[in-house]
Amino acid sequence: MGRTQEKRGPGFVVLRRIEGAMWEVVGEAERRPGLTARKARAQAVQDATAGSARPGETYAAVLRSEWAIAMDI
Repeated sequence: MGRTQEKRGPGFVVLRRIEGAMWEVVGEAERRPGLTARKARAQAVQDATAGSARPGETYAAVLRSEWAIAMDI
């Protein structure tokens, strides 16, 4: 059957493009209340990288719930 997961609040899985179509998982970040979707994703990148994201790097912040669904195939 399905795997059990600890209930957590909304958050993001943050990825960084490393080469071409290859991505690596940087970490996870909680969603900050009161921010728009775009600002919440940008904040998640800053939180997951501890502020070390550099100009020119490409990041993606995927909702943790969507990440879990995508991994459940």
